[in-house]
Amino acid sequence: MISVTKLLLAKEYQGDELRYRKGAAQMKHGTSEGNGPVVAWNMTRTCNLRCRHCYMDADAQTHAGELTTAEAKKFIDDLAAFHVPALLLSGGEPLTREDFFELAEYASSRGVRPTLSTNGTLIDEEAAKKIKAAGVAYVGVSLDGPEHVNDAFRGKQGAYGAAMRGIQNCVAAGQRVGLRFTINKANVDNLDEIFDFIEREHIDRACFYHLVYAGRGEAMADEDVTPAESRRAMDTIIRRTRDYEARGLEKEILTVDNHCDGVYLYLTAKREGDEALAERIWGLISMNGGNRSGIAFGEVDPEGNVHPDQFTQYYTFGNVKERSFGEIWTDESNPVLAGLKDRKTLLKGRCAKCRFLSVCNGNFRTRAEARTGDYWASDPACYLTDEEIGI
Repeated sequence: MISVTKLLLAKEYQGDELRYRKGAAQMKHGTSEGNGPVVAWNMTRTCNLRCRHCYMDADAQTHAGELTTAEAKKFIDDLAAFHVPALLLSGGEPLTREDFFELAEYASSRGVRPTLSTNGTLIDEEAAKKIKAAGVAYVGVSLDGPEHVNDAFRGKQGAYGAAMRGIQNCVAAGQRVGLRFTINKANVDNLDEIFDFIEREHIDRACFYHLVYAGRGEAMADEDVTPAESRRAMDTIIRRTRDYEARGLEKEILTVDNHCDGVYLYLTAKREGDEALAERIWGLISMNGGNRSGIAFGEVDPEGNVHPDQFTQYYTFGNVKERSFGEIWTDESNPVLAGLKDRKTLLKGRCAKCRFLSVCNGNFRTRAEARTGDYWASDPACYLTDEEIGI
């Protein structure tokens, strides 16, 4: 996750202390010394929508074997013991779980900051108030473009309007809320419209995700943007972030799942001749260290299996019903987990030769394997030129 706001403007938001901390890039098992990773828990595979790019292949069915309320609380206790700073509650649609509010409140009471990733369609006025009362730090609502584009992605007409009402109900309840937007060919030209929407709806935060080819999203690999479109998208994000700042609007803007973005911000500052800005950006992305799946970020699926991240469901390191998360996360007997914790010598192709490897860390392994069959190959979504990366 790249904080465009932090890198460009030196603005500090909640979560930046986990991403940009001295020594974080040298950690093997967490965000910083004495702390575990940020953990995403996909609480359920059940969802009231059927999104084209869903990495969990979620559906409207009830699925057996998902963690019970008691098992979930034991899991949260283990996270607290391992000093996990934040728990991202996701799905499927997490609000389909009847015990969602109970578990969110329990995580908050145990000192594990809960955040919610949702399609937003189930957040009525009462739910918004209950989310806030449960101590949820942030609600990320997925929207992928204007109404016709979003509803086509979500597989349900009216999904856009329902998500909009969910956002508005969060704003009315005083619940911090943000937008989750996955960039692809169908919506890359709508970014300015999305920034207008963020301002108009008083949204606090926006995360622009790069497409990862996993789950149903694997079939969308050919709908990913080109390198030129990625660069154009980043130019728009940079321009509009600066425009918000110039007009005194407090908006946190981030990009996710492509660590080229941090390097691109650095190179942009260099091209603009702003050496002070370039130096600050370099210092921050050096502290971050690039992709940290298997290090400072991990995922637990609905059945309790531990994975490197939410997109990499096919590598499993253990199950929290059998061993604590901390024990699983620090056990390097699994070659994939051990490799992720010290991956630089395993990387191949452009990634291995890149002069920015120390601040990117090979980018996203799942995309590499989806395209090449090799987990350690180059990430095909790298949009930097050979000249820029020193080849």
